[in-house]
Amino acid sequence: MKKPGFFKKINRVHLTGIKGVGMTALACCLEDLGVKVSGSDVEETFVTDKVLKERKIHWKIGFSEKNLIPKPDLLITTGAHGGLNNPEVVAAKNLGIPVLTHAQALGELMKGKRGISVCGVGGKTTTSSMIATVLDKGGRKPSYAIGVGEINPLGFPGCYAPGGEFIAEADEYVNSPGVDNRPRFIFQDPKIIVVTNIEYDHPDAYPDFAATKNAFRSFFQKIPADGLLLACADNRNTLEVALEFSEVLQTYGFSPRADWSVDKVYFGQGQTLFNLSHRGVIVEDIRIRVPGRFNVLNATAAFAVGAFLGMNFSVIKKGLEDFGGTKRRFEFIGETKGIRLYDDYAHHPTEIKQVIAATRQWFGEKRLIIVFQPHTYSRTKALLEEFAKSFSGTDLVVISEIYASAREKDNLGINGKILAEKVARYHPKVFYKAGEEEIVEFLKKEAKEGDIIFTMGAGNIFLWHKTILKALKN
Repeated sequence: MKKPGFFKKINRVHLTGIKGVGMTALACCLEDLGVKVSGSDVEETFVTDKVLKERKIHWKIGFSEKNLIPKPDLLITTGAHGGLNNPEVVAAKNLGIPVLTHAQALGELMKGKRGISVCGVGGKTTTSSMIATVLDKGGRKPSYAIGVGEINPLGFPGCYAPGGEFIAEADEYVNSPGVDNRPRFIFQDPKIIVVTNIEYDHPDAYPDFAATKNAFRSFFQKIPADGLLLACADNRNTLEVALEFSEVLQTYGFSPRADWSVDKVYFGQGQTLFNLSHRGVIVEDIRIRVPGRFNVLNATAAFAVGAFLGMNFSVIKKGLEDFGGTKRRFEFIGETKGIRLYDDYAHHPTEIKQVIAATRQWFGEKRLIIVFQPHTYSRTKALLEEFAKSFSGTDLVVISEIYASAREKDNLGINGKILAEKVARYHPKVFYKAGEEEIVEFLKKEAKEGDIIFTMGAGNIFLWHKTILKALKN
C-alpha cells in the first residue's frame, strides 16, 4: 500500500507510551502500511493490551535508551509520561532519531485522504466509530484511528486502507503538556469536522472556558470552502462557536431548527429507533443497537456525514444498524444472579448524566447503582459542583478515590472523599469507598437480583470487573 508522504522512507517506528488508546490505534495504522512497530510503556494493564497482543506488537516495560535497539527511523511519543521530556524521547533526539508526538504523527497519516475529524468533550469515540462503520459497510474502505480498545464490528481501533477517507478523533488537549501547549487537533487538516459538544473539560490546559472555545474556533478555521462543519444544535456552547462558520455549517440535533432534526424516537431494550427530518425529507426507521439520546445524536452525525459524501440513505441505515458499540462505552460486562454489570468511560458530568438517562430509557425503574472513579485532580476540583449534581436518577452512588493522570503530580487539595461529601448534598445514598477491595466488598453485600451496576470513569476501574462478578456470584 502506498505510504503517505512523511512515512515513505519510514520502515521502523518506536512508540513511547504505546498502550494509550490513541497510540495503539496509530500502531495498527502503521502496521497496515507495512511499518515495523515496537513500543514501551508502564507495567499497568491497559484496555489496549489485548489488541496489541492480537496484532503481535511487542512492547517493553519502562522507558530507556535500550528500548531504541534496533534503532528506529522514527519515534512517536504520547503526551503522557512526560511527553517530549520523557527520558526515552530525549535519548532518541540525542541519537538523531526524528521525534513526533501522537498528534503530529496522526496529522501526517491523514494527509492525502479526505479527513473526517470528530471533536467535542463527549461522543468522539462512538461518533467516529459509527462513521467508520457506515463507510466500511458502504464499501468505501476507510482509514481510521479511534481511541478505544475495540470497535464492533470493525475490530481493531486503527486501520489504514486504500479508500479516500480517514476518520480520526480530534482532541483539544495540548500536544505535550508544558512543552508544546498547542491543541492536539490543530495538526489535522480535515475536509469534514464533526463537533458533538463544547464543554470545559481540561482546566489543567486552559485557564478558562473562553480559551477552550477559542481553540475550537482555530480548528474550525481549517475547513476548506467545499468542506463541512457538522455541529450539534442542542449544545448552546457548540452553536455559539459554530454559527461563526455559516458558509460550511450544517447542524443536527433534537431541535426542530436543526438541518438534520431527530423525530419520533423509540427506546426498547436492545434497540433504538428514530426518524430524521432533513430539508423536508423524512428518513424513517433508522435503527441502532446502542441506547440513549446521545447515541441517537451520534448516529445522526454519522448519517449526515455519509449523506455529505453522497452515500445512499439505505446504505447508511444498514451501516448504522450493523454498529454494535465500542469497548468501554455502555459496554455489557456480564450477569450473575440476576445482577447486570455494565461499564462506561464517562468521566465528565455531562457524560455521566447522559449515561444515566440512557440507562433509564432502556431499563426503566430497575435499581441503578453507579460506581464512579473520578479522573484527574484538576478536572475533579474545577468541576466539583457539576459532578456533585450529575448523579440524579440513580438509586445508589459509590465514589472511589481519584485516579490521577500520568501528567499530574499535585492533588490540588482534592480527593474522592470530598467529592462524595459534595454528591451527598444532592443525593440521599452516597458512599465513599477508596479502592477496588472496599468497593467489591460493598457491592457483594448491597447488590441484589434485578440491579443494574455501572462502573464509570477514565481510569483503571475496568480492571475490577472480574473481581466484582466473582464476588457477586459468591
